[in-house]
Amino acid sequence: MQETDAVINARREMEICNACRYCEGFCAVFPAVELRREFSAGDLSYLANLCHGCRGCYYACQYSPPHEWGINVPAAMAEVRAESYAEYAWPKPLASMFARNGTVVSLITALAIAVVLILAMVLNSPGNFFGSHGTAAGSFYDIVPLWALQIVSIATFGFSLAALGMGARNFWRDAGPREKIGPVAIGIALWDVLTLKNLGGGGNGCNDNSEAFSMRRRYLHHAMFYGFLLCFAATSVGFFYHAFLGWPAPYPFISVPVLLGTVGGVLMLIGTVGLFAMKLVDDPMPAVRRLLGGDVALLMLLAMIALTGLVLLAVRATGAMGLAMAVHLGFILAFFVVLPYSKMVHGVYRSAALLRRAMERNLQPLGGE
Repeated sequence: MQETDAVINARREMEICNACRYCEGFCAVFPAVELRREFSAGDLSYLANLCHGCRGCYYACQYSPPHEWGINVPAAMAEVRAESYAEYAWPKPLASMFARNGTVVSLITALAIAVVLILAMVLNSPGNFFGSHGTAAGSFYDIVPLWALQIVSIATFGFSLAALGMGARNFWRDAGPREKIGPVAIGIALWDVLTLKNLGGGGNGCNDNSEAFSMRRRYLHHAMFYGFLLCFAATSVGFFYHAFLGWPAPYPFISVPVLLGTVGGVLMLIGTVGLFAMKLVDDPMPAVRRLLGGDVALLMLLAMIALTGLVLLAVRATGAMGLAMAVHLGFILAFFVVLPYSKMVHGVYRSAALLRRAMERNLQPLGGE
């Protein structure tokens, strides 16, 4: 990480917090702060990605605005976190996509839908594209050939995974420890990731728009997170069916891929729409409003992937299947393209930060956290 204004301000706030220590039981950030006397840019990147933005510290702090010190840890961490996304992005020239992320995600989504829709219509006659194919095995590939789906998905998803892997490596080199990673630390970090423990603040929940505690953000994140995993599982099972059992899509409603995808899509809709609604009423003070566009664009992209997938399931036996499939694939293509350059990267860096925190906890002497 470079010495930017955001990093300098975050260092100032962490030094004050380290002297005060009133919030030491609120989340994972403050015990990690107390292990340090000085804060390098890499340390601040680690702490920023460890922060889950529960906002409890903001409402509890006696030095928060309008105090002259203006301590606002959630906003300071959000600023550094956003800069870390661009700092660790790979390849470096594409890091500029984070600067106007909301606009970039929206434009790429519109372009991806247009490209898939136009190509699907060009490759098909009107009678085939708008015709009813029923639910016969392989009917999806009458609209978009299987080879085209495989080439595009492998290329885009493969690139996204490589870019995310390089970003994680860059983060770990800058903000990770030098000690060997042990199985105990991996287990602790994995538990923290899967339970979203730190979205519970100090245990009572987050402070969404007041001093009142609530578990809404945690539950909505659970819905979105596990809904996404269920949809990924549905795709993986479908791949297994097709590649190893010779059963091409579409599948009956009472089948593993469809049931997983349906439940996952509904959960994703609940999570994304709920989180978007919360952003409309959140207290703007502990937030960074200029980052809102990218957050909202990603939430809406995920919501539309889930919604169009459910619509495709509903109309797959009708003449609307071709149109529904092209639009759904357009949203998925956009997601793969922007994946390493959207807020989705926070899952990678936050998981890495939780792993470092788990390692620090294991290295602490008896009597520590």
